[in-house]
Amino acid sequence: MRVTCIAGGVGGARMALALQEALAPGELTVVGNVGDDTVHWGLHIAPDLDTVLYTLTGRIDPANGWGVAGDTRHVMEEITGLGEDDWFILGDRDLALHISRTRRLAAGEPLSAITADVAARWGCPSRILAATDDRLRTWIATDDGELPFQEWLVRRRAADLVAGVRFEGVPGARPGPGVLEAIADADRIVLAPSNPFVSLDPILAVDGLRDAVRVRRTDVVAVAPLIGGRAVKGPLLEMLASLGRRADVAGAAECVADVAGAYLLDPADAALTADVEALGLRAIAAPALLADPETRAAVTRAVLA
Repeated sequence: MRVTCIAGGVGGARMALALQEALAPGELTVVGNVGDDTVHWGLHIAPDLDTVLYTLTGRIDPANGWGVAGDTRHVMEEITGLGEDDWFILGDRDLALHISRTRRLAAGEPLSAITADVAARWGCPSRILAATDDRLRTWIATDDGELPFQEWLVRRRAADLVAGVRFEGVPGARPGPGVLEAIADADRIVLAPSNPFVSLDPILAVDGLRDAVRVRRTDVVAVAPLIGGRAVKGPLLEMLASLGRRADVAGAAECVADVAGAYLLDPADAALTADVEALGLRAIAAPALLADPETRAAVTRAVLA
């Protein structure tokens, strides 16, 4: 069974892992967000792609959900002692990937080719595709002006209320190699339990991607990023409210109702099933927290059934 997972953030990586555990090698393709990419200490950081890479190859720090397990921060300790910014945490093993990526990008290699090569070197059984090789960056509108995504999320700890989200580079950002084909050829398309505004929308904003997914709507299942009225990770509830949406599962479902045919919500939110179905989505009730192998397997069975 060919499955394409559209994924951003920690929730996206965990959904991708759940699918990879259930599928045969080569059956899963992950289309990853690049809107979070940033430059720090002169290095090109791709947080969402890296989290997927680390998760699908067993390198992820399980406590944080990002970074490399058991990593040290000796370089960070030394460089901040020299007066450099310390707001963006980079481990020593993590730096190796960023250094290599930055050098290869400067030499003219596209992000998609670099990502595929790293995945192959690390023995990843799934394909990981960058949504686009063109520059695409997420900007967050706040009362203090427009902020780059990582400045808002990490440096300012998402404390600013979000008045709007903008994607620099669209229209104009072309789908990465293989992305449209992965959507068209999939037996099932999964929208991961990712923040719809800053993790899914940057992917769907790439030229032609939203339309490509919408055409496959009956084969698309979205997984709720909220459980029991709370975000699994991140400031999604606050964003739903500040952007004029319902701050619950139905509000999150509305964000993907144009491209998904079904929506998986946790039994803790079963009272909102009718509200989800009123959006034209088929509601699927199943435990949605991807914290352990048993739950991941249950979620995957529900998504693929």
